[in-house]
Amino acid sequence: MAEKIKENRLITLLLLTGAVYFFLKFIAPLTAPVLTAMLFVTIFGPLLLKMQKKLKIHRQIGAILLLLLACGFLAVLLWVLFSWIIGSLPGLVESLDNLETELYSFIHELCNVVGRSLRIDHQYLEQLLSAGIQECIDYFQEKLLPDMLSQSISYARGMISFFGFLVTFLIATVLLAKDYDDIMNRLLEREECHVYLEIICGIIRYIATFVKAQIIIMSIIGALAAAALGISGIQHGILWGLLAGTLDALPFIGTGVVLVPLGIQQIFYGNYVRAGICLLVYVVCIFIREMLEPRLIGKRVGVSPIAILLSIYAGIRLFGVWGIIGGPLGFIIIYQTYLSLERRRGKT
Repeated sequence: MAEKIKENRLITLLLLTGAVYFFLKFIAPLTAPVLTAMLFVTIFGPLLLKMQKKLKIHRQIGAILLLLLACGFLAVLLWVLFSWIIGSLPGLVESLDNLETELYSFIHELCNVVGRSLRIDHQYLEQLLSAGIQECIDYFQEKLLPDMLSQSISYARGMISFFGFLVTFLIATVLLAKDYDDIMNRLLEREECHVYLEIICGIIRYIATFVKAQIIIMSIIGALAAAALGISGIQHGILWGLLAGTLDALPFIGTGVVLVPLGIQQIFYGNYVRAGICLLVYVVCIFIREMLEPRLIGKRVGVSPIAILLSIYAGIRLFGVWGIIGGPLGFIIIYQTYLSLERRRGKT
């Protein structure tokens, strides 16, 4: 019975898909720090080896230095962003003070135009819109804001969980850097482990390709948004564009976090051309990501871009937001495992 299952490629593929789904759904979240540490040590293994040979730095120390360097780079980026936000607060507060006046002025003009077109009393329309806006403000202050504050315990738990993940990841990275050679030698000695090594190499190639693709896409979108917003004359347009490019990696929302509110603000200020530019840049950024991401990832990994696109969609349906990464990752695991099994079947 077992031999018949092995010979049936469809059953093998279905069982393999189920096993990968079970792994990503239940095992991966529990072992995420150790798995991340394994990938980190494997990816930077050649660099750690060079540091050990040329600089006489032990792998454990080298891993710590790399982690400190990465943390320092991230801290500098956060400090620059925080400093920019703090420096922009006076102008932001002033603009918020004027926003209410601009908003009601915009409503007044809109009601005049609509009232004349439909032959309706514009004062009546203005009262309706003003009442609706006031209800939205009251709902936010009385309902949404208290609910957000009541979730502070959940946020605190999330921060504690993230801190635990980070500490476990750091410890696992140092320990794996020490015993990495022994682990790899033991795996190479066992023939049945060669399949796992091929899968690991495929996953590493996918992750490296994914990160490189995201950097390329974010750079293109950031440069485009910064140039468009800067040329249009929006205040701090270049910085807003660069921030939009950085946030483009966020699932679903991406550049919309910056460009949509910025466009709405320009509408309230009466700058309709600038608002149109913000929305146009937002649409173009979405198009660029949807066009480049499957091509950059699919071609480099060696699979069809449409397969990567379908795996992203399937991952979102199965795992939620994290499925944008988990979907293609699961597909790569299935793909690499199936190829390895086929090669072994061909040898026998």
